[in-house]
Amino acid sequence: MTDVLIDEAPVLTRVEGRVGRITLNRPKAIHALTDEMCRLMTEALLAWKDDAFIEAVILDHAGERGFCAGGDIRMIAESGKTDAAEARAFFKTEYRLNHLLYVYPKPVVAFVDGIVMGGGVGISDPAKYRVATERTTYAMPETGIGLFPDVGGGWFLPRMPGQTGIWLALTGARLKAAECLSLGIATHFVESAKLDAVKAAIVAEPGRIADILADAGGDAGPSKLAPHRADIDRLFAHDTMEAIFAALEADGSEWAAKELATLKTKSPQSMKVSLRQMRVGATLGSFAENMAMEYRLGGRVVRSHDFQEGVRAVIVDKDNAPKWSPAELAGVTEAAVDAFFAPLPADEEWTPLPGLG
Repeated sequence: MTDVLIDEAPVLTRVEGRVGRITLNRPKAIHALTDEMCRLMTEALLAWKDDAFIEAVILDHAGERGFCAGGDIRMIAESGKTDAAEARAFFKTEYRLNHLLYVYPKPVVAFVDGIVMGGGVGISDPAKYRVATERTTYAMPETGIGLFPDVGGGWFLPRMPGQTGIWLALTGARLKAAECLSLGIATHFVESAKLDAVKAAIVAEPGRIADILADAGGDAGPSKLAPHRADIDRLFAHDTMEAIFAALEADGSEWAAKELATLKTKSPQSMKVSLRQMRVGATLGSFAENMAMEYRLGGRVVRSHDFQEGVRAVIVDKDNAPKWSPAELAGVTEAAVDAFFAPLPADEEWTPLPGLG
């Protein structure tokens, strides 16, 4: 692979020392992922996977606005207005990248400095090392736009401590570095001012990644989530949204009232789909099975009223006043949720990249 940078490219890939470098390069869009970006990352990772010279991979971003704010939601919404073919093609490519990173045989170090949401979570959660900074803000906010926490959310979130992943999936709560460390989302904390030196050290000695990150580590401070962990585990342990709402209403605490108010702003359809996704995802035996489930969901949810309305309200018109349909949990039937999860025809199902199944 040539060591040439094309600054206009949305992803910069090159080799430094014995390290493959992947840098997201759409800073004005906070590196929102496109099909092209996913393909460029996939090509580089595949080229390095069996190259004995390459010992590790660094995944980071250009600029200071954030690591990755998600996927190209406007494109997905436009596609969903018709047959969703372009959206499904993007999901297929993106989910194959997520899976490739999950099974990658060499250590990947993801520097999640700044905003990391949606698609950014999908490419960083599978990394062996996930480095947060004082600027990190992590979230899966999909229920607020009528979507669901995809890109592997059905695998990673229900495997977080207690019911914290379910709480994150439903509320779209934003976490800082201390919370990310406490939940295992981040493996290390490094102050942003030290990142360049840390990356240079990894390039110089890729066999010492763990030691380098430990030596550079700082104090992220106390987790603001700690006082509420028991509440989350108790109140979000139910298998229906109606039961979660009832538990929050009965609790009587100020925190529970705040969480309930947050949930009432989210799409009822998305919450029910997401909760089912979490519970099913927890039972699956492989990451690939989870991605196949999410691919079925993705192609259907993007054509739904709530996704189109959520994108309009939050991203296009920015009035933040979506009109969900159904507007209440009771209007979202089990049959309607079942339909989102139904298998696809065999020749339309998602599969991993050849040789990685």
